[in-house]
Amino acid sequence: MNLINAILQGIFLGAFYAVLACGLSIMFGVMRIINLAHGDLAVLGAYLMLVVVEHTGVSPLIAFVAALPLMIAFGYVLHVIVLERSIKSSILTPLLATFGLSIVIQNVLQLTFSPDVRSLGGSAGSLTTASWQVVSGLSISALGVVILAVALVVFGALQLFLSRTRAGWMMRATAEDADAAE
Repeated sequence: MNLINAILQGIFLGAFYAVLACGLSIMFGVMRIINLAHGDLAVLGAYLMLVVVEHTGVSPLIAFVAALPLMIAFGYVLHVIVLERSIKSSILTPLLATFGLSIVIQNVLQLTFSPDVRSLGGSAGSLTTASWQVVSGLSISALGVVILAVALVVFGALQLFLSRTRAGWMMRATAEDADAAE
């Protein structure tokens, strides 16, 4: 049963990493930019959720809904200010720009929140600790199931977007051959 538990937890963790890697993959595929600040932006969004939960007392799901448009706007501003300017230079410039952005985000978060571990803890409810015992010695975590479900929805929606919309076709064409796509 320990092996099956380990495999299930690996699938849940893999789904989490796959969702994070999705943005990196699209950005590299379309723009040919390796965004070294991608993970830091995800952590910044998590801290924004933490601030919303701590100051308002709302559930983490509501905090996610509140933080998402703010992070989208922040990402757009970073794209316009940092990436569009750096793309016009050498191939190394966007890499260095995102590396610098990563360092800035990490240091601002460390100065603002301290290097201590933070958690949504009790405000996330029983989701973080709940599990279902399938058979003796085999349990499935509720959070793992939620992460897997979210990953499947994200990948399904992304697949539909890329294969069924004009914007998706344009993105795929650009990823295939940027010169011909113009």
